[in-house]
Amino acid sequence: MSPYPPQAAPVPALSPGALALAPRYTEPGPPPRPRGTGPDRPHGPGPGGPPAPGPGTGRDRPPRPSRPYGPGPRPGRRPRVRNPYARLFALPGTRAFTAGNLVARIPMGMFTVSAVIMIAETRGSYALAGAVTATGLAATAVVAPFTARLVDRYGQARVAVPATVLAVLGSLALLLCVRHQAPHWTLFAAYAATATTPNIGGMSRSRWAHLYRGDPEAVHAANAFEQAVDELCFVLGPVLAAFLCAALFPEAGTLVGAVLLLTGMLLFTAQRATEPPAVPRRAGHRPRSPLRVAGMPALMVVFLATGAVFGSLEIVTLAFVDGPVAGPVMALQAFGSFLAGLAYGSARPAADPGRRLPVCLVAMTVLMAGPLLASGTGSLPVLAGALLLAGMATAPTMVTGTTLVQRLTPAGQLNEGMTLAVTALLGGVSAGAAAGGWLVEHAGAGTAYVLPVAAAGLALCLAVAGTPRRALPYAPSHGDSGATAG
Repeated sequence: MSPYPPQAAPVPALSPGALALAPRYTEPGPPPRPRGTGPDRPHGPGPGGPPAPGPGTGRDRPPRPSRPYGPGPRPGRRPRVRNPYARLFALPGTRAFTAGNLVARIPMGMFTVSAVIMIAETRGSYALAGAVTATGLAATAVVAPFTARLVDRYGQARVAVPATVLAVLGSLALLLCVRHQAPHWTLFAAYAATATTPNIGGMSRSRWAHLYRGDPEAVHAANAFEQAVDELCFVLGPVLAAFLCAALFPEAGTLVGAVLLLTGMLLFTAQRATEPPAVPRRAGHRPRSPLRVAGMPALMVVFLATGAVFGSLEIVTLAFVDGPVAGPVMALQAFGSFLAGLAYGSARPAADPGRRLPVCLVAMTVLMAGPLLASGTGSLPVLAGALLLAGMATAPTMVTGTTLVQRLTPAGQLNEGMTLAVTALLGGVSAGAAAGGWLVEHAGAGTAYVLPVAAAGLALCLAVAGTPRRALPYAPSHGDSGATAG
């Protein structure tokens, strides 16, 4: 039993210099004295002299009145700004699904490099390796939107797990075909089966949008965090794949990537409490594609041009450096984007992302001119610094574009909308890589750096001409339309 009575009790008299801890009072005491009064000064309407001790006093002082406000900051005091990422992970289950997401996401940067190394070393043909991986990318562009539509309709766990199992089986089939010298056509068929891999980044962003619907600052921080994770996996995935293939055996990168993908997806989908509810199809109602929403086709074209920036920059840089340090130098661009993404997530979100996107693309166009100028110096450190700076425009552009996709996509179709954006981006990467390789062969690597600048300028013009200029409402209630999961 507590030693204190239920009501506020007088505090014992304290000797000078003593220290005491007392519970906070819940009942207000008498009003405080006016300034200038004390135990040896007259106060009140009565005669002078010290007053008689009142209730709740030990040193002839009234008790502290209770606070008339709640646990928030005091009136007139500026609230303390919290770390947006610490606030992001305050909800139960967010750390668990993020851990699974990270495990499943690293293989996304491993599979292409692993397939190229595995096929090139066993079949002796980089042309065959490139054709196989290009076929897989084309199949993903066709299949991924339909997989995402099923995820929206039936839920992440019910669709993502079997789709991942099919993709893992495709990777293992590719490994066995390469290992046992199967005909070339089997490599194309096996790698095309990996197209069922769910868009784990889009599903994670959908969870954040669902958990923090109505809180644009939290969703902004979540999108920035996810973009930083994308860049981190882009740096770690290829390095890990190359190391495994070189240190163990050519098929090691594909094998480890398949295991990580399945393990991470199982961990991710096991967190059902954070999963957005499914939106089943109503009888007689066929949901329209997000591409039919005004402004969405133009935004997808912007993503396509932005992907061309990344694809051309990578190919041109690898050709210009041409050596064992080419990978680390290229990784600086992703590292710059990683740092900028974390910083951008701490900034105030754009009230109108449609107006901020052109501003981000202006910055990208200007910074992409850095590698073009640095290539004229012939200095590798100067080029490395220019690539680091050029990457710092990537994350703000992608975060703003992702936010715009979330606001344009109809409720209950967010996975499909995000996957369409990723598909457009990957299509641009492929086109940019092909154009960059052609320009390197015909004009030289230094001159070919003009291609990323031109692609960024094209994306800027498309964004100014086609993205919505009206203020968009914040994030429709994705996954909150009253449908139940399952």
